[in-house]
Amino acid sequence: MSYKNRTLKKYLDDLAAKLSAPGGGSAAAFNAGMGAALISMVVNFTLGKPKYARYEPELKDILEKSENLRNEFLNLVDLDVAAYKSRKIRDALNVPFMTARLCFEGIKLCPPLVKIGNINLISDVAVAAVFLESAFTSAYVNVDINLKTLNNKRLASKIRRELEQKEKRARQIRLQVEDKVGKIIRG
Repeated sequence: MSYKNRTLKKYLDDLAAKLSAPGGGSAAAFNAGMGAALISMVVNFTLGKPKYARYEPELKDILEKSENLRNEFLNLVDLDVAAYKSRKIRDALNVPFMTARLCFEGIKLCPPLVKIGNINLISDVAVAAVFLESAFTSAYVNVDINLKTLNNKRLASKIRRELEQKEKRARQIRLQVEDKVGKIIRG
């Protein structure tokens, strides 16, 4: 089943139901998609404002990246459902692994927006960072459980090392963004 063109209600109803999929991996991708969408929203409310005109090239670059990520995450919602239903361990591993990697790329778009994004949407930058970090962690958990069934300890170790490093950096970025946004909000 494809959720890409269905209602949020249908997706959430199926997520809550006694169904094998969608599950946590798909939900992680959906959460990441919301984070990417918030980044796009902040940029869209910033572009065209004279106050931010000098940042337009960087803002357009961020928007292009966030929109690509948003579309990828939306595809990953369905890919995770298909991978789980296929019962192919490599697919069940690869989809959340890709989700985690893309979450890491997405969260890196947040710190510049704290400085160059529309100040009226600064809290949305923090929410995007929180969503992307939580989606990363959720995807990582799904990778980890699938690594248990992978009969390749060397590959499993390599994947875990990569995700451990990215997890630490994603957490640092989220904390940094929250701290800076908090200082801006509280003056």
